[in-house]
Amino acid sequence: MPLNTQHTASYYAATARDAAPYPSLDGDLTADVCVVGGGLTGVNTALELAERGLSVVLLEGRRIGWGASGRNGGQLIRGIGHDVSGFARHVGQDGVRYLKQAGIDSVALVANRIARHDIACDLRWGFCELANTPAQFAAFKDEQDDLAALGYRHETRLVGAAQLHEIVASDQYAGGLVDMGSGHLHPLDLVQGEARAAHSLGVQIFEQSPVLRIEHGPSVTLHTARGKVRASSLVLGCNAHLDELEPRLSGKVLPAGSYVVATEPLPEALASSLIPQNMALCDQKVGLDYYRLTADRRLLFGGACHYSGRDPKDIAGYMRPKVLKVFPQLASVRIDYQWGGMIGITANRFPQVGRLNQHPNVYYAQGYSGHGLNVTHWTAKLLAESIALGHSHGLDVFSAVPHLTFPGGKALRSPLLALGMLWYRLREALG
Repeated sequence: MPLNTQHTASYYAATARDAAPYPSLDGDLTADVCVVGGGLTGVNTALELAERGLSVVLLEGRRIGWGASGRNGGQLIRGIGHDVSGFARHVGQDGVRYLKQAGIDSVALVANRIARHDIACDLRWGFCELANTPAQFAAFKDEQDDLAALGYRHETRLVGAAQLHEIVASDQYAGGLVDMGSGHLHPLDLVQGEARAAHSLGVQIFEQSPVLRIEHGPSVTLHTARGKVRASSLVLGCNAHLDELEPRLSGKVLPAGSYVVATEPLPEALASSLIPQNMALCDQKVGLDYYRLTADRRLLFGGACHYSGRDPKDIAGYMRPKVLKVFPQLASVRIDYQWGGMIGITANRFPQVGRLNQHPNVYYAQGYSGHGLNVTHWTAKLLAESIALGHSHGLDVFSAVPHLTFPGGKALRSPLLALGMLWYRLREALG
């Protein structure tokens, strides 16, 4: 079956500012580093390496930002997506503090990159974490205190249910935690802008050039249909789309489907009544809802993570009841865009970053578990440090966290996890 090499029919693809294509690889090249994957991990690793003076070739099988990097909800949120305190036995208390700080500093890294390279991507600040239950709202105080202990410099505030209408016009929540150091943006514009920045620094970018085979050794040779690249080091940034290119890694990540819809442009009064302060929002459910307004006043609403490997036949029909549960006032509003994509889920919901034991010149980062918009930039920095300098303390900390291979092999791991997630959702529904 031929690859679908064009962007999915998403709101982002329809409104991207610069989707000019790069050529496919035709011939043989040599570089210090070859990066496989044109998403946020690969593009930012290439950019970081180029800034350090290394020659880089980036190979992308489809288009820059084709996967989750260009399809996600656009929520730029602090954190790594997991309570990292449980990893203390692996990384120590200093390591836990490093990981918490990395979850904060990674957002600043994205903001600085946008400013430095003048990337137009609709960046807006403001995020509210929504509690579905009073117990979840009570736990937000601990989260706020933890941020204060880290010296978090951005405003945070707890908002009770009675005042939550100032944030969101919905009666579904028990309260929220506002964070003005997180926000939202147009992710496809971001990754394409970062690719342009990398290209301007000498990174050779090739689209529609899937890697067919890797030859390992003191140098690494990557074969495509019409060329090959020889490099001293290799970075695999394929996440949920690694497939059989490196089975030692692909078995540790489960590709899970996530789905998004975008409404027609809303009248200004309606849009501002839904989310008065134009924040990004998400709740605490197992299959969480996340939503925000776009620059042209559409409601962009996502969630409904699927582990079964089967996408809904009608994404809009599947997502509309979820939208209307939060915003019943949108019953007559048209949905203009519907799309889905695969995110890489790990067993412990923590990203996998490191190098192959068997081939120490092969580096990887994957499994962001829905929290990749900020963390990809941080892992890219660590990979580039390790390759350029020979060592990265941060990479050592991340790679010290152990990861399990999903049971059941490729055929059974999705159904087994789907059953497990069904249990959690039933338990959530029963209180």
